[in-house]
Amino acid sequence: MNVKGITYVTTKAIISEAFGEERWNTFKNKLVEKDKYFNNMIMSVTLVPVDKIIIFFDEMCREFFNNDKMQYAMFGKSGAKFVLSPDGAYKSYMLAKDLKQFVEMSMPKIWSAYFDGGTFTSWLEGNMIHLKVTGLDVKNTHFENLVMGYNQQALKIFGQKTDAKRIRSIASGDDDLYIQYTLKAS
Repeated sequence: MNVKGITYVTTKAIISEAFGEERWNTFKNKLVEKDKYFNNMIMSVTLVPVDKIIIFFDEMCREFFNNDKMQYAMFGKSGAKFVLSPDGAYKSYMLAKDLKQFVEMSMPKIWSAYFDGGTFTSWLEGNMIHLKVTGLDVKNTHFENLVMGYNQQALKIFGQKTDAKRIRSIASGDDDLYIQYTLKAS
C-alpha cells in the first residue's frame, strides 16, 4: 500500500515551521543516510510505500520528540489541520452540508485521496461515528494512531469534538481497524 507524498510534504512544512529549516535539513540528511529512498524528490502526488512513511515518522519521533511514538496521533491531527483548513489542499472535503454527509461521503474520499489501498467505511449512528478500514497490510499501532488522530481532527474541523476509542486493531491481530468516535455535547 502507498500513501500520497502530500503526507511527507505537509509534515516537512509543519516541522520546518516548528523547528526551523536548518534543523529539518539536518534531519533529512540523517534520514537519507538511514534509507536512500528519501534521497528521491517526494512531491505531493508521489506514491510513497507506507513502510517508508513509517520509517519517516519513526525517525521524526526519534529526532524531534525523544522517541515518543505517541506523537503519531499528533502527526495525524497536524496533517488534518494543514490540508483541511480553508487554504489547504483538501479543503473541498469540508464542504459537506451536514455531519452525516461528511462522515459517510467525505471521510472515505479523504482516505482515498491519501491511500491506494484499504477499504474505508464510516457511518453515523446516533451520537457515534464508526470508522472501519479493511484490507490493510500495515500492522503498526503507531500508524493506526495516525489514522485515528487525523480523523478525529477532521471531525473537529467540521465542528464536532469527539472522544476516540480503538475497538479493533490490525496491529493486534484483528481483521480490521475499527474506531468509534463518540460526539461530545457542544
